Amino acid sequence: MVLAWAIIALLILLTGLYVAAEFAAVSARRSRLRRLAEDGNNLASRILPVLEDPRALDRYIAASQVGITLSSLILGAYGQATLAPRLEPLLERIVTMQPATIKSVSAAIVLTFLTTLAVILGELVPKSLALQNPTRTALVTVLPMQWSIRVFSWSITLLNGSGVLLLKAFRIPSTGHRHVHSPEEIALLIAESRDGGLLEPQEQVRLHRALRLGRRTARELMVPRGRLATIAASLPFEEVLRVVAASPYSRLPVYRDTIDNIIGILHTKDVVMRYVQGSGLTVASLLRPIVRVPDTLAADHLLTLLRDRRSHQALVVDSHDVVVGLITLEDVVAELLGGVSDEFKSMQARPIRLSDGRLRLPGSMRVDQAAPLIGPVWRNVDRTIGEQITTLLGRVPEPGEEVEIDGIPVEVEALEGDAITSVIVGERPTQDEGAEA
Repeated sequence: MVLAWAIIALLILLTGLYVAAEFAAVSARRSRLRRLAEDGNNLASRILPVLEDPRALDRYIAASQVGITLSSLILGAYGQATLAPRLEPLLERIVTMQPATIKSVSAAIVLTFLTTLAVILGELVPKSLALQNPTRTALVTVLPMQWSIRVFSWSITLLNGSGVLLLKAFRIPSTGHRHVHSPEEIALLIAESRDGGLLEPQEQVRLHRALRLGRRTARELMVPRGRLATIAASLPFEEVLRVVAASPYSRLPVYRDTIDNIIGILHTKDVVMRYVQGSGLTVASLLRPIVRVPDTLAADHLLTLLRDRRSHQALVVDSHDVVVGLITLEDVVAELLGGVSDEFKSMQARPIRLSDGRLRLPGSMRVDQAAPLIGPVWRNVDRTIGEQITTLLGRVPEPGEEVEIDGIPVEVEALEGDAITSVIVGERPTQDEGAEA
């Protein structure tokens, strides 16, 4: 009897080994194993090639599944053959049944007991241990798994080949086992790491911003056309010097006739160098080319484009090739790291709640960003508040002029040129006030 229980325990242990090896193989961090292998860890050197090769990993997982299946089948068959006959006399003394019925009931009891034992001790516990310590578990199980791959090689080849043929019959591509996560899954992993204390709050925020960078477009991050600081190509050089000295920017777009005809970018350093040299003092001789990008271009693609073109800024144009704004590397970096400012630039205006309950908002804030401050009544419009007001009026408003956005009164507080810099948002009329009106 002791030998029987020892064999049963060994079979459950084998099941647990294969379960732990499977979960550890798909959860272990390759970067951690790579560092261990570089430090001379022999076990890490054995498991790393498996995890980095999809085909090798596929055979590794297949060996685990074959091992789990065989050990479970042998456990059930051996338990019924050894434990069920010893249970039958006990059942005969307790209940009165036909011998065939007692034999069936005894086999069912033993099978249920062993299945429960195997699920708890052979699957659930090893799975939890492997997920909590995937790297260590992968190292511990790599040698038994390599031996198992050699033993099960014929069955792995047969079963994997049959599976691939079946997938091809149903026209389903076979991609193997890979360490691939969708952006949504990565976001969940980041949140779990934050909850587990492995990430600081600011680190989590930066990672989430990096994940959503591909969903942000150039239009959403650009400086709108109405807020661009530009220089006319016909401006005398003495005036250019004064503009450059007063501007907080190191690069200024230069236009001819209208802002839709931007012909290049002017670097303030080039202006200073030419002024020192004292020759050829014309704006046209200092111009550098400027990149033009569509307003729908994703921010991550924009980074690649600017790097390839070795440029720090680009003009943003709409589908009709009309200039709608300017985007810089700083705008994209600010999306990743938050607001970036220097000693020459004032901090961006922030929403302020006034004493009378109204809200002061910067005109450069997008409507979808302002919606959480106002309430769900503001629709998700892909424009700044200033652009929305100008669109609704069909013209540039005057300071103090009011307009309604989705039923909420908005007063234009200040302008710089044609750009609305701040607005005052009133409270939404209540239902009673609407009824009295």
